[in-house]
Amino acid sequence: MVGDWWRGRRVLITGHTGFKGSWLSLWLAKHGALLYGLALAPMPGEIYDEAEVADCLKVDSRGDIRDPRAVEQAFEMAAPEVVFHLAAQPLVRASYEDPTGTFETNVMGTAHVILASVRSETVRSVVSVTTDKVYRNVEQRHGYRESDALGGDDPYSASKACAEIITQSIARSFGATTGARIATARAGNVLGGGDVSRDRLFPDIVRCLVSGAPLQLRYPDSVRPWQHVLDPLAGYIALAQHLVTGRSGPAYNFGPDAESELTVAEITDLAFRMWGREPDWSLDASPQPHEAGLLTLDATLAMRELAWRPRLDASSTVEWTLEYAREVQAGASPRAVIERQIARYERLQV
Repeated sequence: MVGDWWRGRRVLITGHTGFKGSWLSLWLAKHGALLYGLALAPMPGEIYDEAEVADCLKVDSRGDIRDPRAVEQAFEMAAPEVVFHLAAQPLVRASYEDPTGTFETNVMGTAHVILASVRSETVRSVVSVTTDKVYRNVEQRHGYRESDALGGDDPYSASKACAEIITQSIARSFGATTGARIATARAGNVLGGGDVSRDRLFPDIVRCLVSGAPLQLRYPDSVRPWQHVLDPLAGYIALAQHLVTGRSGPAYNFGPDAESELTVAEITDLAFRMWGREPDWSLDASPQPHEAGLLTLDATLAMRELAWRPRLDASSTVEWTLEYAREVQAGASPRAVIERQIARYERLQV
């Protein structure tokens, strides 16, 4: 778990203004890391501003990872020892709307960050965050393992599979001659307080529960590996530290226990009942772009090599996410709620 190892470490986070980046920044800042960020400006209402995350960074830089000079300047400014690469176009449906921009950000943007990492004289550890959707999906019942084939039918998934290949290519081609050790991290469908992204299931559910607006589900029978944001972040942090202190593989899955692999309808019904309402949603029967129907992860490797375990099951994940929504709606500080949940997570025993 996160501890004193991080105190005084210089850390560069790309995409620090996003949902995961904001939670990661608050968590590492709690343990004394010296944080530098490179990202686009957050959209109105996003958790970065709501939780005043900028206050915990030494330098909060705006820049686009598609611009190699912006990336180089961020590395020159931060002189980081650890790099978390989270900046991305993260949405499947948005990738259908802008496939070129998705590939430019997720493929060439990743190339710029990983190349800057191996050229740096200070970087020792790089965690490049991708997704569970990097696998060539054949709708198999057992979870995908790191050795399974990469693929991707939609532009987002394909772009992230490309990012995996590029990251590992650069690591093998240039990493051996530098001090940087590099690995990729593949996580499932992440929930948590403060996510306001469009076209994501749980932000839509929370908006519906808070406002009473109607909810439509596009793929109610699809199965996903649902997990609270703190579980994969704990994995990223453990991996980053292990890259400095021990041997690691090129890629790791961070997924929930099998009991948390629920259908879209099941997790929606669970959220409604926890909120105190009977499930009330309808099927969106309009034409939809392709998305995987069955997708789960096998996280055995991370459990064995990194001593990582998922600490929150699906029920707790939904409970904590709704707790955030209730408390903030009642006037609580978003930052205070997040910090309390981080502290509670650290106290959990696996």
